[in-house]
Amino acid sequence: MGSVTVQAGDCISSIAADAGFYWETIWNHPQNAALKNKRKDPGILFPGDVVFVPEIQVRKESRASEKNYIFVKKNNTVTLSLRLVNEFHARSNLKYTLQVGTSQFKGVTDGNGELKAKIPASATEAVLKTAEDSYTIAIGSLAPIDENLGVQQRLQNLGYLGDDTPGQITDATTAAIMKFQSDQKLKDDGTLTDATRNKLKELHGC
Repeated sequence: MGSVTVQAGDCISSIAADAGFYWETIWNHPQNAALKNKRKDPGILFPGDVVFVPEIQVRKESRASEKNYIFVKKNNTVTLSLRLVNEFHARSNLKYTLQVGTSQFKGVTDGNGELKAKIPASATEAVLKTAEDSYTIAIGSLAPIDENLGVQQRLQNLGYLGDDTPGQITDATTAAIMKFQSDQKLKDDGTLTDATRNKLKELHGC
């Protein structure tokens, strides 16, 4: 097939599903080794990244005639993991409903405020509802932490930043960074140091 240039909202699982592959096949392909080393997480790519997608190989199976055989296709799913917090306190034992396309999942968050669900690899959106609130989740849209947009998205998800110019470090973004640094006992000068990025990634969960 060749190379695919990542667009907004793409991740390895969605690209693989569109091409008829399991995500592991694409992510672990030798020609994607540099991308894998750079991005680390198959669910977090950035527009402009290039993913190699091989041609589909026809698999041949030899069987005796005059008999019946069953071939089972593996479900092409990925695990969606979410963590709900309130000012960094886990929202544990919280009942929720997660809607992904026509599939609905119901459950209770664990002691760490986390929930997990096996969803179709091609899914691009999910809606999470609790008795208190509702969230629309754009699956595959989270940018890497080393990109300005990735920093802004995590600050927004953690409640430090409202709407802002995507990818630009504005006064509002700088103020949010400083508040986050102050809360985490880091040097609160608004500079995006490795320590700031790593702590932001740690608390966000990815």
